[in-house]
Amino acid sequence: METFIDQIRLYLTRVAGHGLWIIPELIFIGLVVYWVVDFLEGTRGERLFRAVIFILIVGALVLKLVVGQFPLERLQYLYNGFLIGVLIIAVAAFQPEVRRALMRIGQSNLWSSASQQLSKTVEELITAVTELSAARIGAIVVIEKRVALGEFIETGVRVDARVTAELIKTIFQPGTALHDMAVIIRGDRIVAARVQLPLAEAGGISGAGLGSRHRAAMGITTGSDAICLVVSEETGIVSLAENGKLIRNMHESKLIERLASRLS
Repeated sequence: METFIDQIRLYLTRVAGHGLWIIPELIFIGLVVYWVVDFLEGTRGERLFRAVIFILIVGALVLKLVVGQFPLERLQYLYNGFLIGVLIIAVAAFQPEVRRALMRIGQSNLWSSASQQLSKTVEELITAVTELSAARIGAIVVIEKRVALGEFIETGVRVDARVTAELIKTIFQPGTALHDMAVIIRGDRIVAARVQLPLAEAGGISGAGLGSRHRAAMGITTGSDAICLVVSEETGIVSLAENGKLIRNMHESKLIERLASRLS
């Protein structure tokens, strides 16, 4: 036990010996890891990346603090070979994410592209909601912002498709397999449909024509920073929920203004 504690003290002494330069270095490493995790969030590579980081950290600590006390060169050799294997597997597993990252880096005008993407997404949403309202087809669309809605996405059916008015209208068409409950949008992608949302207390809702969709919109926006659009099946009225509050009778111009300001 004393040897193990001595190793920890020696390691901390070496770290302190680097001086203040180690602080920005550690901050930079942390920012890179955070950026990678944020970039992979919601993709199949997210859990794999977390597992690889966990293996690297645990392996390095074990080799440094434990194996270093005993002549276990073979174990260290096998671990080094294992790391090479993990690197090869990671390159193959992260191929879609790497390609997506390179495409983003290669864009000539990143901010302009992001602005155009946002404008297109809002346009498709408004078109879909307006036509659903005219046809009096009930719908509830949740737009994810900074607070991740992964726990709710897991309750629905994964879609992972670009936001288009045609797709949204098709999903909410009565009789289709996904028309019930909610759709969740992340960026310019529809990530899930038929998502079950938490309901707000009925006592906190006033007004006629407000049902389970409106309670779900208020419920999901109470516990997150999401924005939710609701189309009433009975009246065709379009409502917008934010911060647990419901704004009714949102016309097209108001919706465009509100979505553009909130999502930007």
